[in-house]
Amino acid sequence: MIDINGIQELLPHRYPFLMVDRIIELEPNTRAVGIKNVTINEPFFQGHFPGNPIMPGVLTVEAMAQIAGVLAFGSGVQGNAVFFMSIEKAKFRKPVVPGDQLRMEIKVLQQRGNVWKFSGTATVDEKVVSEADFTAMVLTKEQK
Repeated sequence: MIDINGIQELLPHRYPFLMVDRIIELEPNTRAVGIKNVTINEPFFQGHFPGNPIMPGVLTVEAMAQIAGVLAFGSGVQGNAVFFMSIEKAKFRKPVVPGDQLRMEIKVLQQRGNVWKFSGTATVDEKVVSEADFTAMVLTKEQK
């Protein structure tokens, strides 16, 4: 398990854009499972939507990508930032609301050099709320 302090050692993201609270499983070069506790205090709920707070679907994909970053760095990849290259097959099946706990499983589909392809699934109470395949590149500050 990797707690929030360990996640912050691996990822450059910080509040309010750090979307992962804990990594509960990590198999280097294979898969990772992370948790995001969704609270009404999230800044995006002010405008999305007043009186009917729903977590934007793209932020569930961002949370999956952050777990993928932890997976890459936890697999020994050198770098300090992960950048999206493409997002494919994104589907948003159910709304995510305050009080939900997102459980996101990320699997490595392919890895060549500093380019990784992942598949992610986000669930709440064992029901799929979103899924996507995405490609990302791991870079160092010098390569940006």
